[in-house]
Amino acid sequence: MVMFAYNIIDFMIKNLCLKIVYKVLIMVSLSLFLCVGIATLSNLYLKQVVYPLSYKEQVFKYADKYNLERSLVFAVIKTESNFDKNAVSSAGAVGLMQITNSTAKYIATNLGEKEYQLTNPEINIKFGCYYLKYLHLKFENMETALVAYNAGEGNVLKWLYDKNFSTDGKSLKHIPFNESREYIKKIKRNTKKYNKLYNKILDK
Repeated sequence: MVMFAYNIIDFMIKNLCLKIVYKVLIMVSLSLFLCVGIATLSNLYLKQVVYPLSYKEQVFKYADKYNLERSLVFAVIKTESNFDKNAVSSAGAVGLMQITNSTAKYIATNLGEKEYQLTNPEINIKFGCYYLKYLHLKFENMETALVAYNAGEGNVLKWLYDKNFSTDGKSLKHIPFNESREYIKKIKRNTKKYNKLYNKILDK
């Protein structure tokens, strides 16, 4: 009788343990499923809303033509206009890569473009990539070129000749304009994000 009672208790304990283990496994599985689901949705949100590959065909075409990093061009567009082709700044810069009329005229002359519309994504990205390449060749250092894209060539040239801002005449140890300092931070952050999200897609 005692043995029978013992067997029943042993069975109940084992059964209880199995139920507990089963419930724990279910909870763990649900938690993992939720984590994967949230991570997937978060990644999709980042790709489709925050860091999209809008105008991919044009970006790839002109980034490759002017030997620029594709991720960098996307980062510039993200930072400049957040992919709004009709964006106009207070300074009069227009379109995806925010090009001023005076800069556009200079670029158009060099490219032999007689007619152009800066709100046209094809034209704007073409002009923006050309100008980035021009600045890179002029200043040699890409970060310096990006500062010039934001603050203007004239300002950057003055800063490079000022020992308070540059020690080698090519790079800036300090950027006087707060807006330009923040601009470079955003470009770097956005470039890094695009490389992380689209590593294989953006490889040439």
